[in-house]
Amino acid sequence: MIEAKDFFDLLHEHGTDFFTGVPDSLLKNICAYITDSVPAQRHIISANEGNSVGLATGYHLATGKYPLVYMQNSGLGNTVNPLLSLADKDVYSIPLILMIGWRGEPGVKDEPQHITQGRLTLELLQTMEIPYEVLSDDLDEVKKQLVTCYSHLKEHKSPFALVIKKDTFAPYSLKAKFEQQAELTREQALEIVLGQMQSDDIVVSTTGMTSREVYELREKMGMGHERDFLTVGSMGHASQIALGIALEKNDRRVFCLDGDGAAIMHMGALSTVGALKPTNYVHIVFNNGAHDSVGGQPTVGASIDFLAIAKASGYPHTVRLCGAPDIVAVMQGLDAGAGPWFIEIPVLKGARKDLGRPKSTPKDNKALFMSFVQGGKE
Repeated sequence: MIEAKDFFDLLHEHGTDFFTGVPDSLLKNICAYITDSVPAQRHIISANEGNSVGLATGYHLATGKYPLVYMQNSGLGNTVNPLLSLADKDVYSIPLILMIGWRGEPGVKDEPQHITQGRLTLELLQTMEIPYEVLSDDLDEVKKQLVTCYSHLKEHKSPFALVIKKDTFAPYSLKAKFEQQAELTREQALEIVLGQMQSDDIVVSTTGMTSREVYELREKMGMGHERDFLTVGSMGHASQIALGIALEKNDRRVFCLDGDGAAIMHMGALSTVGALKPTNYVHIVFNNGAHDSVGGQPTVGASIDFLAIAKASGYPHTVRLCGAPDIVAVMQGLDAGAGPWFIEIPVLKGARKDLGRPKSTPKDNKALFMSFVQGGKE
């Protein structure tokens, strides 16, 4: 393993002092060190990875320096357009470093949603004609790899990728604290919400801890899992999956259980819901102001007005619920034909250390869910 400080210092020696991206579990140690070491205006956790490429491009245009964009390899999909139509050597030729966490690396056990992405990560970079190095865990070798990286940036003035394997960086604990003010944990709030649902309600839950908690709460409550579509990948798209279902099953309530980071990542989706106004749609954002599943780095969720954004997007009903009695009261009073609803529930950051993962495969989940949705009421 290499120390985050040593790697950061090497980047700094080469002139990189601007960092932007979306956090990843494999990068949490280096991202935590960057957060503790770089002024806020030089380290921006963006809404999505494509935005990060835009931010980095703007910084390079303003300074001539070489910024770094970090992401999980799943985020490469969000960067394809700006990398190929903006930063590419045949367009504006923008030199920037991509630091990519390699989830689903072949031969390393990982979750189903990462397997194909992991297998194709290096091939995708090759197809995009982006040269790369798989970062070594030996500091002397890293120094050589960075010389290769910066030589490319200077000579070719185009992106270069550093692919990061699991356990490349030594542990580092974030010193800066970002705490959302709230009465409930996300799991506690989810339990109340699920407990107030009707037997024919349909649920689409977002990526990460939320879906894992929904799965375990159904187990705890002695319920089956057929009601829930667990969106284990595709961060930011749960609201549109739920919308597609709601438009077809307009005689049943459809709940999107979302997170602040996911909702922010593709916030334009709110305008589609608001424009179509499905009356059976309930969008609940559990807002802890953090990317909880990948190290707890902050989002802007604690500093923006979700309700105002939803209202302006066309949701006729918006409400913030801060405690169990309020959640129960609103859940019991939801009019199935008066939506769409947008509900924000502030929750505490963090999750149980013993939180498990779904025991069923995504395909099993899909089959059960489709039977429930297409079969009508229980």
